[in-house]
Amino acid sequence: MTWTHAVTERKWQVVAMLFFAGGLNYIDRTSIAAVLPLIQHDLHATDVQLGAIGSAFLWSYALAAPFGGWLADRVSRSRLIAVSLGLWSLVMASSGLVTTIPQMIVLRVLLGFAECVYIPASVTLIADHHADETRATAMGIHLAGLNLAVVVGGTLSGYLGEHFGWRIGLLLLGTCGLLLAVMAWFVLTDGPVATSESPGRADLKSTLAGLIRVPTYWIIVAEEVLTSMGIWMFYNWMPLYFRETFRMSLTEAAFYGTFMLQSAAILGISVGGVLSDRVTRSHPVRRMYLLGGFFCASAPFLLVFLFHPDLRLLAGCIFAFSLLRTLGQSNESPVMCDLFPKHRRAIAFGVMNCGTMTAGGAGVLAAGVFKSQFGLGGIFAAVSAAVFISGVLVLAGAKWFYDSDMLRVTQSAGVSAVNDNALARDVG
Repeated sequence: MTWTHAVTERKWQVVAMLFFAGGLNYIDRTSIAAVLPLIQHDLHATDVQLGAIGSAFLWSYALAAPFGGWLADRVSRSRLIAVSLGLWSLVMASSGLVTTIPQMIVLRVLLGFAECVYIPASVTLIADHHADETRATAMGIHLAGLNLAVVVGGTLSGYLGEHFGWRIGLLLLGTCGLLLAVMAWFVLTDGPVATSESPGRADLKSTLAGLIRVPTYWIIVAEEVLTSMGIWMFYNWMPLYFRETFRMSLTEAAFYGTFMLQSAAILGISVGGVLSDRVTRSHPVRRMYLLGGFFCASAPFLLVFLFHPDLRLLAGCIFAFSLLRTLGQSNESPVMCDLFPKHRRAIAFGVMNCGTMTAGGAGVLAAGVFKSQFGLGGIFAAVSAAVFISGVLVLAGAKWFYDSDMLRVTQSAGVSAVNDNALARDVG
């Protein structure tokens, strides 16, 4: 086997391993939503306390996310992922043993701290192994695993909760995660790019200063912040919406509350990644137009929540919204990788995750506070405005900022190469 063939195999082995690790990451974040009614009854929780359970994870994740991204730029990304996976699985298993709401909130805080390094480390690890020709496709496969997991995890948690109680699902997920962490330790490897870069380049002060000077990056962050409020509302409250609106069992509510969103997302991200790689090969700015255009097209479908539709119409509109939104979202990570050098990507994702998780936590808690006044349907319909505005922002960024930001990246890379050559001559 040639070295080139071995690397080609390895880069897809890494994607396959992250498909399952990332899936478990999202299952552990979201599966608790399927058993909220049981937790509410067993631990005597109010709607606001249920919202606080979701917000505790999101806000602790947000607080630690920049540090997680910075760490992923300085140490072995493959080892960091394996350790993170083991730690969050221990927390998840412990969540099945709580007896009070404060205990659950504390463990959700710890879950946020343990999981915050995964996305920056995994996305940049994929970028280390995959060049522009396959990067969006590889990232699309990874994202498909995240979305598939939400359906499988939510439905399984609902079924186990209905038949065996809510604790067994959390214990089972924690145990599976510990086994997967051992596998990840041996399967994941750092990419050829990562081994050739100096960790010293990932200086925190200079990196943050570099982020500030890239307007396109902050437009992507603003887009993610706006949409995350709504998406995390869906993750946390959609199963309960179906249970209350259509009088479903926990298993049915968990399935309907995740399947239409996530099955469409799997299709959208998988197709969108391939589409992005092919359509934008010689015109990278098209990634921004695809991202913004699909977001704007998806937003009107959420207005269906205002009209108390029947189940089939509602399911169709949710599917259409999620499909179009994720066709656009598949361009997001590749754009981020285009905007920054390889040794500064993880912290860029970490800072962005800080904003998105803060907004997501606010959205989840706000839904719990205003649920009795406006109903979950009215709250979900309002998300359409946030998604549409985010799409318009991205389109504006593509027109006014993207080209100048990419020129800055190209010039910076040229200066870096000249400096490296000069240093080599001096040493020689």
